[in-house]
Amino acid sequence: MYNKQNNKSLNAFRQAIEAGSFLVTAEVTPPKGGDPSHMIQMAATLKGRVHAVNITDGSRAVLRMSSLSASAILLQHGIEPICQMACRDRNRIGLQADLMGAYALGIRNVLALTGDPVKVGDNPEAKGVFDLEAIRLLQTIDKLNHGFDYNEKPLINGGLDLLVGAAVDPQSRSWSGLQKRFERKVKAGARFFQSQLVTDFDLLDKFMNTIAAGCNIPIIAGVFLLKSAKNANFINRMVPGVNIPERIIERLEGAKDPLEEGVKIAAEQVKAARDICRGVHIMAVKREDLVSPILDIAGIKPVIELGLETKVPK
Repeated sequence: MYNKQNNKSLNAFRQAIEAGSFLVTAEVTPPKGGDPSHMIQMAATLKGRVHAVNITDGSRAVLRMSSLSASAILLQHGIEPICQMACRDRNRIGLQADLMGAYALGIRNVLALTGDPVKVGDNPEAKGVFDLEAIRLLQTIDKLNHGFDYNEKPLINGGLDLLVGAAVDPQSRSWSGLQKRFERKVKAGARFFQSQLVTDFDLLDKFMNTIAAGCNIPIIAGVFLLKSAKNANFINRMVPGVNIPERIIERLEGAKDPLEEGVKIAAEQVKAARDICRGVHIMAVKREDLVSPILDIAGIKPVIELGLETKVPK
């Protein structure tokens, strides 16, 4: 059972943001079923290496345990979660109800997402809700944090205090659209941004020096562990908006050990991101145990208690 007193020490992510630390997060996928033991085991390998663990909410519209439940389970095991909240499957009533429940369970970090379209997932005949989208969800969370619901009615049993983030794609083909949406998310209350997986770090640098310049909100670059050329081609085919460059696919194809090469590539990308932005978000699907080796190769030291690691280099 969750203990409210114990949660006081689980604020590493917020404190790391406030301290100006280089932020390190990683992603864990909830189970497809009722047994969370493998998820707990994988998340445990991240203790001491990341400030928080991101729990996906029906990524690629594939059915899995709810992010709220999975986040609460990890919290019980002393692992600080970032609970994804997608608009695809719930209306504004359900979203607000889950946000209140998340706060009551001790969850303090939320990533507000629109959600992948239903047709790309494993239940394409399901009906997408999309009553809200990411920006209006951010606005709703801001209202909840100030003690009011979506309709400006007071929360008579207490407001929330959620640290809310949003997604960003620095490699978007529409630069003007990217800028407009980024600015709207900042205005709506986003306190941090996690990017889609980045392969073009020149574009990330351009984004940081133009669109994100002066906003003083952490941008955390997405780094994906590619396990093989086949895996890279699958990502290109199945994940909207992603383009793994041919040079990376050729490296994986020519490697004696593709997984080892994938770890090296991910470490190189972590190094590149550290010179550009405020953090990295590592996605090592089903191989979360390799996040620590990636960070070691990249020269990222373990985070210390409360996540107050060294400041970002100037």
